[in-house]
Amino acid sequence: SFNVSRPRILHIGTSANKNLERHVAALEGLDIELVIVGRLSESQNHTLKQHRVSYENYVNLSRPALLEQYHNCDVVLFASTYEGFGLPIVEANAVGRVVVTSNIWSMPEVATDAACLVNPFDVASIRAGIRLVIEDAVYREHLVRRGFVNVKRFHIATIAAHYAALYRSVHARSNTTHKS
Repeated sequence: SFNVSRPRILHIGTSANKNLERHVAALEGLDIELVIVGRLSESQNHTLKQHRVSYENYVNLSRPALLEQYHNCDVVLFASTYEGFGLPIVEANAVGRVVVTSNIWSMPEVATDAACLVNPFDVASIRAGIRLVIEDAVYREHLVRRGFVNVKRFHIATIAAHYAALYRSVHARSNTTHKS
């Protein structure tokens, strides 16, 4: 069940593109518990203190321990400024957690309609997305349901079938070209 009174917000990664500083600024004044996975820099620790955000920090988690953090959270905040893919979106979808992620780069393509999309460079946009998923139970449940559908796109059998179809298509074109 979703903890509306004090949601746990999971943040994966502390490199610059993970956008922790803006996330912290967006969370200032909200009654939340931020769970950060990754080693914090001095600057990030300062930002957390400056914005008075309550947090827990975990480093070098095993896969089972990371999975436990997904299960224990209410929201996954993954509004990165850049990602090659964005695996935490799919991981959150798989365990039925609501996702707030970026509206740029690969994240909209990975999340489709299974996440609340925000501008990662705009603190107000991030804050509005977080508040929306906390305050609107119908929207939140819609995102979770869409997440269970979205994650199916990334099942091994689905991906293997897509590759097989691609290879058949390339092979068929190759045969047509050679016959001409």
